[in-house]
Amino acid sequence: MTTLVIAEHDNATLKGATLNTITAAAQVGGDVHVLVAGANAAAVAAAAAAVAGVSKVLHADSPALAEGLAENVAAQVLAVAPAYSHIFFPATAGGKNVAPRVAAKLDVGQLSDISKVISADTFERPIYAGNAIATVQCTQSVKVATVRTTGFDPAAATGGSAAVESIAAVADSGKSTFVGKEIAKLDRPELTAAKIIVSGGRAMGSSEKFNEVLTPLADKLGAALGASRAAVDAGYAPNDWQVGQTGKIVAPQLYVACGISGAIQHLAGMKDSKVIVAINKDEEAPIFSVADYGLVADLFVAVPELIKTL
Repeated sequence: MTTLVIAEHDNATLKGATLNTITAAAQVGGDVHVLVAGANAAAVAAAAAAVAGVSKVLHADSPALAEGLAENVAAQVLAVAPAYSHIFFPATAGGKNVAPRVAAKLDVGQLSDISKVISADTFERPIYAGNAIATVQCTQSVKVATVRTTGFDPAAATGGSAAVESIAAVADSGKSTFVGKEIAKLDRPELTAAKIIVSGGRAMGSSEKFNEVLTPLADKLGAALGASRAAVDAGYAPNDWQVGQTGKIVAPQLYVACGISGAIQHLAGMKDSKVIVAINKDEEAPIFSVADYGLVADLFVAVPELIKTL
């Protein structure tokens, strides 16, 4: 029984989500192999080989794999799939793009967003915006799953000594073509990788107030900035800051929610945070039901005072 983890990377560095996925794969039992599909990604393969618990790294190198086009990456996974009992993807935008194609081609159902491994064929996954946990048993010959990275601690990035095996890269499918990309340059930690997140809700009132009040707090804490869907929809914050069921799933060491009521959709994206601090003038706000520390106060008074104290 061997599990294949599909590495997430940018051809230069191994993304943190891969480490969490490797932890999930290790809990299945048996060997853990990692597939690095990219172009000039030898450094990524070497980094994957150094991860504790990995026994082999498969490295496919081709210009057709440079941009991670789903059609080509799926074909690469399918080329090696017969050797594996489990195929795990991080439940990221990239993983969710490729995994369904692989499952469909293998004629099996996909296990989505697994958050716990009970045994080699039984898993837990959140449903109903995280309000219930389903236990799912899969009897198919190969288990294709996306892994909710916040449900697993990252594997140690060092300590491993896996062999790196170069494999033949698949030909370009010709079904899609990379045109271009616009990469947002961040002055602070990326949201899903941040250890501290400061988030604002609709109560911020405007994008100016959002930046005026929350940015200094985030700067003091070395935190990423997040927002509720209501704040994003109102134009107070950009889309890539959205935390929640339809945004990003996060689990930082500290999550500070300012002016966020705590709708189910938002809680689904952050309730696994280690410590949750809520600041809201409505003492009945649902956010207080999951908060470790709650402050019933006007955020426009409380946050500046907090910044002064820090």
